[in-house]
Amino acid sequence: MPAKRPPVPLSRERIIEAALHIADTQGLRRLTMRRLGDALQVEAMAIYHHLPRGKEALMDALAEHVTAVHVEPGGSWQDTARAWCRASRELLRDHPGVLALALTKPPKGGTSIAIREQTEQLAEAGLTGAAEAVRALRAFVFGSVAVEVQQSGWADPEVDEWIRRDERADVDFERGLEALLKGLER
Repeated sequence: MPAKRPPVPLSRERIIEAALHIADTQGLRRLTMRRLGDALQVEAMAIYHHLPRGKEALMDALAEHVTAVHVEPGGSWQDTARAWCRASRELLRDHPGVLALALTKPPKGGTSIAIREQTEQLAEAGLTGAAEAVRALRAFVFGSVAVEVQQSGWADPEVDEWIRRDERADVDFERGLEALLKGLER
């Protein structure tokens, strides 16, 4: 008989990954502490040792996970802004189940730090009004991903498999991003 493997220790990261999997495959409404505990093979109460505020802390952590993006500065503020927008879009597209949280939870923790970092990078690269630009860029990314997920059929129970990559959406995103960057140059 093979030796039994020791259980993988419970950690905040492991909890978040399991919660993301549930939200992305079953939807956010199906994410309960009990279901999460079952997925992790622990009692639901064990999760509270890592997230003392319970489900509210879990929702905050999920929103932060998909919105706390960091990139290296580019050669210009436009290159840096493009990198931020593309990285943010990819992370949000990877986790459509928590898009609603990303859209509605106020920025906290790592997300606040990332927004401040993005603002500083754009300002240091010469963009005046960097804070306003970051708000506009974030609104563009969130809105474009929301439309993309909506059109993909991800939330439609009749759709067996949602289209994760849509070339038209990629073209639309890049066109909109370039238009926004040109508008921010003024």
